Amino acid sequence: MPKTDGARRYHFRDVVSEDFPMLAKWLAEPHVAEWWGEVGEELASIKHSMLSIETRPMIAELDGQPIAYLQYYDPHLEEGHPYQDQPKGTLGIDISIGTPDLIGKGHGSAIVRQLVDELFAAGAKRIVIDPDPENIRAIRAYEKAGFRYIDTRTSIYGPAHFMALDAPEETDLK
Repeated sequence: MPKTDGARRYHFRDVVSEDFPMLAKWLAEPHVAEWWGEVGEELASIKHSMLSIETRPMIAELDGQPIAYLQYYDPHLEEGHPYQDQPKGTLGIDISIGTPDLIGKGHGSAIVRQLVDELFAAGAKRIVIDPDPENIRAIRAYEKAGFRYIDTRTSIYGPAHFMALDAPEETDLK
C-alpha cells in the first residue's frame, strides 16, 4: 500500500466505558464472532486491558464514526507470552472491522497500515499479527498492508498464521 503524504485517514482513540454497548454489538456480528470469543469474555478482556500496561485497546473512526476495534500490545510485558521470541521493540496488533457494511472495502488493510506507520514512527521495530489460518480475508488484508508469513503457531486461542512487518530501514542521506 502506498504511503500517504502524512494525512491520517482514520482517527484512533482509546476505548472508553461508553463504547461497551457498541463493542458488544460488534462482537456479536457474525463476521467478528467467528474469530473472537464469547462477547462477555471479550468485553471483560477489553475492560482489563484499559487498566493494564500490556495492551492498548482503541477504536478506529472514519469521518467521526467508529468503525473498528483495534489493540496493540508488547509481548515482552506479559509473562509467558508466546511471542517473546520476537526481538525487543516488537508489538502485536489485533483488529476487527465492527461495521458489517464496511467489510471487503479495504478498510482493514488501510487501518492496519496507518497504525503500523504510527507505531514505527514511535519507535517500534517489528509488528506482528496472528490471524486464524482459516481467516483468509484477514490474511489477505494483512498481506496487502505489507505483512509476510513467518510460521504457523499455536496460541492460547488456537492455531495462528503468524505474520510480521519490520520497520523500514533508516537511510543516511548525507
